Amino acid sequence: MQPTNRVLGIRGFKALKQMTKLCYLTLRRPAEALKTYTELLTYTKSAVTRNYSEKTINNILDYVGGGKGGPVEVDVLEKFYQATKKALEDSKNDRLSAKTNLKLAKLWLDRKEYGRLSKLIRDLHHATAASDADDQSQRGTQLLEIYALEIQMYNETKNFKKLKEIYNASNAVRSAIPHPRIMGVIKECGGKMWMGERQWNRASEDFFESFRNYDEAGSPQRIQVLKYLVLANMLTGSEVNPFDSQETKPYKNDPQIKAMTDLVDAYQRREVHSAEKILKDNRSTIMDDPFIRSYIGELLRSLRTQYLIDLIKPYTRLELSFLAKQLGVDIQEVEELLIGLILENKVEGRIDQVGMRLELDRQQSLEKKRYAALGKWTEALEGVHSAVVGKTAGSSRNDPSMLGPEAYGMGMRGDERWG
Repeated sequence: MQPTNRVLGIRGFKALKQMTKLCYLTLRRPAEALKTYTELLTYTKSAVTRNYSEKTINNILDYVGGGKGGPVEVDVLEKFYQATKKALEDSKNDRLSAKTNLKLAKLWLDRKEYGRLSKLIRDLHHATAASDADDQSQRGTQLLEIYALEIQMYNETKNFKKLKEIYNASNAVRSAIPHPRIMGVIKECGGKMWMGERQWNRASEDFFESFRNYDEAGSPQRIQVLKYLVLANMLTGSEVNPFDSQETKPYKNDPQIKAMTDLVDAYQRREVHSAEKILKDNRSTIMDDPFIRSYIGELLRSLRTQYLIDLIKPYTRLELSFLAKQLGVDIQEVEELLIGLILENKVEGRIDQVGMRLELDRQQSLEKKRYAALGKWTEALEGVHSAVVGKTAGSSRNDPSMLGPEAYGMGMRGDERWG
């Protein structure tokens, strides 16, 4: 019995599939792998089923773009995708064509090929807008995938104006069922955007959403985003421990998170020296991340400020050199911290720059507190008085015993009283 053309086609497809893998991964000959792959694509029209061909194409593009075959020139990578795109257009496989372009966009993002990425994103937006798909959720989902790539590009290139524009656009998409990893990416970039604007609470909210989505997707990025969440939470000054929530509690003792857990404890106890030691001893898990490192100065400043407020409470006069020694910083930094506290009315006093000391005005502070308490007491009394007057007026209209003499005709002339 002679094999049919279809059987020969399947065998040929499988042979080309193995040859492509051998040339690319084992022999490290990407140009030869491209030839066999291009020939393989001609078999996808009729020799094999669509599902099998799609699975094969995805697997090949994954190892081609994943760097498993060693360093490959960008032009060669682009040719793999161009060959794929042409074959898919010929077979009118729009769905796989869109997925392939998204995969290529991710490759350009990873390789920091922002020029190529920008062009491809424009093409993706155009294709999505021109799509005649009836399924609005599918279109919305694809749009969010494009936004996720775009927002990462603007985050990496520090184009914060465009980043915010894309972030707001992604929040406006309603008809979508995105993969949780996509939402994790968008919310992570959103959190970083809010951090840049010093809106710690909004950053904390977005980082939590990002962590939750990454956790649902099983993405390892959840650990890094959890660190960002802890950082933002501390900068808010919140007394709530971020590890008290149901979602974050399982990670409290994770080796990569333990240092951040200890940092939260030190921060809430206002132990600035313990916090500094934790940062010094855990450089690899905290300080090696450029994003975290850029906010550690802000965090330490906040912690030193709280420590300073507690330190000066019992005194009326303190040498700046003493405060600097207690904080482990120079006198100039202590002076800057104190000026900030005085301007914010968190400390009542002044800095004697000749004697280099802080003089606290306890009497003025006490008087202010007394006046404030007296003001509240007066307001409370006025409130009670108004309530009593209002109640009395209401009762007098309904109770004859509370009515005035004119209600009984008293004070009226005789002819008016008796008609």
